[in-house]
Amino acid sequence: MVSGAVQGVFFRDTCRATATAQGVNGWVRNLPDGGVEAVFEGETGAVEQLVDWAHEGPPTATVEKAEVYEEQPQGLKGFEVRPTPHGSSPPPDDGT
Repeated sequence: MVSGAVQGVFFRDTCRATATAQGVNGWVRNLPDGGVEAVFEGETGAVEQLVDWAHEGPPTATVEKAEVYEEQPQGLKGFEVRPTPHGSSPPPDDGT
């Protein structure tokens, strides 16, 4: 879970590109509260690098807080941007 100025700043798209380049599987999505949620699976070192990246985000983002939770791998393949879950959604930002 990442909070701060992280929507409308290409966080999700940059996360997807970074994950794909590092061979990390998973997904990322905006949350109705203005945060971003992501799941990363893959080699430990690559996942750790992506978690480190998420604490900073792209240059256009201002990350205030990044919470990390370890979970059992789900066997995800590839990396995708998922839709915002139901609730009061912010306006669409075309993958940013």
